[in-house]
Amino acid sequence: MKWTDILDIAIALEETHPDADNVNLRYTDLHAWVCALADFDDDPQKSNEKILEAIQMAWIDERD
Repeated sequence: MKWTDILDIAIALEETHPDADNVNLRYTDLHAWVCALADFDDDPQKSNEKILEAIQMAWIDERD
């Protein structure tokens, strides 16, 4: 997965962190969790606040 695979990342985060409070989430934690995903293979420095916010919103939608 790359940073642009927003939905795939959101699904993987829900599977690996089902009890996480994904609404009140620090982007530093979100960044670390994405980078730690087994299928994630992108440069950690390529993320930004806009990407992390999109991942968070997709994760919230995935949970609902």
